Amino acid sequence: MKERDGKNIATEKNENLVNERQKEFYTNFKKNKATKIWYALRNSLLRDMRKNIGIEAQVYQQHRSWLGDLSTKKVLDLGCYEGNSLSYYLAENAGEYIGIDLSEKAIEKLKIKIGKFPHAKGKTVDFLSEDFTDGNFDLIYAYGVLHHFKDTDKLIDRMQEKLKAGGEIISYDPLQTSLPVNIVRKLYRPFQTDKDWEWPFTRKTFYKYNQAFEIIERRAIFGDAKWFFLLNLLPISDEKKLKIGTRWHEKDWKLSRKSDKQLFKGMHLTMYMRKKN
Repeated sequence: MKERDGKNIATEKNENLVNERQKEFYTNFKKNKATKIWYALRNSLLRDMRKNIGIEAQVYQQHRSWLGDLSTKKVLDLGCYEGNSLSYYLAENAGEYIGIDLSEKAIEKLKIKIGKFPHAKGKTVDFLSEDFTDGNFDLIYAYGVLHHFKDTDKLIDRMQEKLKAGGEIISYDPLQTSLPVNIVRKLYRPFQTDKDWEWPFTRKTFYKYNQAFEIIERRAIFGDAKWFFLLNLLPISDEKKLKIGTRWHEKDWKLSRKSDKQLFKGMHLTMYMRKKN
């Protein structure tokens, strides 16, 4: 028992150290050179698709559809930083809203943004810690958050605990199930500043969520469409490039709902899940 307790204490201390480093990273965004290059390369390759085809707007529109009527719902905005693109909407429309993040600086900014809503509040707290005592949530909104937890089983257990019966989760996270993406990530990872809290979903991760929750709907993004940047090398019109890229994206968006093969081609995954009773 003492040995096991000692291991638990050591694990908890390590998690706290990682949390502190993560907090510092997102407060000051101190990236090493390799991380800066990766961010710049990734953003430049995907920017045209997000903007010209409207992928990002489509994802948020899908999320709002999944949210439904929030007027009677207690909502947790998990890892929201100073507010993601739907934080204000959630705070305005939910029956009760709580946004949490590790960064005190970010939460103070969130509080200013949602200050006029008496039913909305922000808290600086670790979701997995005993300090976070709120529960009985109807919905957990986790945009770009779930992959920051290394221990998927522990995270799933915690979400099960915090959700009421039939409670829902809306998530959006990176995948590393596509072979070329997986290769690039593995080459880059040893030099990555934020590698200790960046764990893109593997097939195993996805199937853990699939087993623990009812996945009502799912969509993968940047499957076939991730090759859109190669079109810029071809001597064809911008109109033709956009038409081809849109067709690739529509294939990803539609087929990934049912096809695991198409799903695992993607670079990002969004899911609408429900707690099993």
